[in-house]
Amino acid sequence: MGVRKRYLLFFILLIAVVSLTGCSTDYIKNPAPIDPNSGSYWDRYFIFPMSWVLDELATLMMGSYGLSIIATTILIRLLILPLMVKQIRSSKAMQAIQPELQKVRDKHKENPQKLQEETMKLFQKHNVNPLAGCLPLVVQMPILIAFYQAIIRNESVRDHDFLWMALGSPDPFYILPILAAITTFFQSKVMQAGMPPNPQMQMMLVIMPIMILVIAVTLPSALSLYWVFGNIFTILQTYFIRGNQPIAAQEGKKK
Repeated sequence: MGVRKRYLLFFILLIAVVSLTGCSTDYIKNPAPIDPNSGSYWDRYFIFPMSWVLDELATLMMGSYGLSIIATTILIRLLILPLMVKQIRSSKAMQAIQPELQKVRDKHKENPQKLQEETMKLFQKHNVNPLAGCLPLVVQMPILIAFYQAIIRNESVRDHDFLWMALGSPDPFYILPILAAITTFFQSKVMQAGMPPNPQMQMMLVIMPIMILVIAVTLPSALSLYWVFGNIFTILQTYFIRGNQPIAAQEGKKK
């Protein structure tokens, strides 16, 4: 699957996250309590463990739920790091065969069946799985949704103050939403490093940060805090996994 389709999938999944977390105003003000005993399967095995981790880390960090959210964010990102590595490597592999793929498309553009056959042969030849880049996004969604829910529904988080903000309320100065939008932009830039210009991808560079900003200004500051540090972690991990050179430069050195 191409980079454009992966960004479209990410956009759709982000919409799903916002919808599934129940981010309406009424829900945020009066969230349902987490019931680890008689609650739903989702509450017992996803949301409650996340909430428990937040509580335990807050205890270790002098009662600070702000620091607990940051630590939990880093912990989650470390746990899904193998998936992110796979996603980045898949992106690099797909980028490396783009010239050959374009030749196949030009040669068989009038014959869709032949185009599909030759494309699959090319993937097999280079041992590239076009779906490998999308799988990490799909697997991450339940984890991220559960973490969002745990933040919103944990009463201690909602009642806690961190720095200039109340974690259960939107940032009154819009600092975190703005930082979330900025770090989303740079995360996208890092992920696209070395890729050929693409109008759709350039459009997503603008749309995603704006969407994050609009959503973040209405949500509890705790979620914006998660977004900011999650983005920073992704930027750093992508930089170190790929190295400080764009993909195109790395491929050029190999030739």
